[in-house]
Amino acid sequence: MDTAIVPGFSRIGFIARSRINNWDQVSGYDLTGKVVVITGPTSGLGKECVRILAPTGAQLVLVARNKEKCEDVISSVRDICKGPEPVCVVAEMGDLVSVGKAAREIAVRFPQVFAVVHNAGALLNSREVSPQGTEQTIASHVLGPHLLTTVLLPNLIATQGRVVTVSSGGMYSAELPNVDGKRTLEMRVDSYNGSKQYAIAKRAQVTLNEIWATKERSVHFDSMHPGWADTPGVQESIPAFRRITKPILRSPKQGADTIAWLAAVQPIPGASGSFWSDREVRSIHKLPATRRSDTAEARTNLWNWCNQAIAPYVSE
Repeated sequence: MDTAIVPGFSRIGFIARSRINNWDQVSGYDLTGKVVVITGPTSGLGKECVRILAPTGAQLVLVARNKEKCEDVISSVRDICKGPEPVCVVAEMGDLVSVGKAAREIAVRFPQVFAVVHNAGALLNSREVSPQGTEQTIASHVLGPHLLTTVLLPNLIATQGRVVTVSSGGMYSAELPNVDGKRTLEMRVDSYNGSKQYAIAKRAQVTLNEIWATKERSVHFDSMHPGWADTPGVQESIPAFRRITKPILRSPKQGADTIAWLAAVQPIPGASGSFWSDREVRSIHKLPATRRSDTAEARTNLWNWCNQAIAPYVSE
């Protein structure tokens, strides 16, 4: 099913794998006393991840750009929470000033962080830029999460915690750009394609996940793709795709399962830096072209470009 895209990414793959492997329910795990930070918690996969983890006893810290929507999510899970009430921290993940401020707030308030789930993001059909002048998809999917991880790294080290990055199967189509001063991750205005830019961002996420795993071995880094799930983001950004695939799309809960599982399972049954789907490690390449682009030089340049971009926002 993993080779044949449609069955593997659709609800067919989820149902088959969950039944064959007799998956347990993540909501039954015990995370009492553990802090789990989740970005993008107000809709789609993020909201379902909150619902799955609420009964575990974890202290959920929800990073959202809209405080009112975040409070609504907290109200919706209040009856099933077995731990402290979730906390809302306001931040726009594409605004590095906002992310830096929120990250430092979390770092001070919660000295020990068990898990960070990078879920926030969107597929934009028109080119937008962040307050710092970076293309918005790259800002919110790559630089914002990289900044949040960097600031919270000492808190994660304190618990030998984990970072879970929600990528996309769309990244399989994207080569890794070599950010060498002449080229960036950002597509130009005259050639902008929202789906392609999204795929590039998701490829960068997966690569950074692998690099982080080599840089900091006391924290477990994992990325994953949730398959094709019927979320508000899909409905709004790629409506034609949804119309065609709606009968086989996963529910948001099915799409969020592996996200919540990676945030909760102890220990994670795979090497740090792994790329997951449906609770199993998968290859990060399906095409020869993407494998050829994934060079040591491209990786080093990506890492350095991200660190340079976030450097002014790490500390006050």
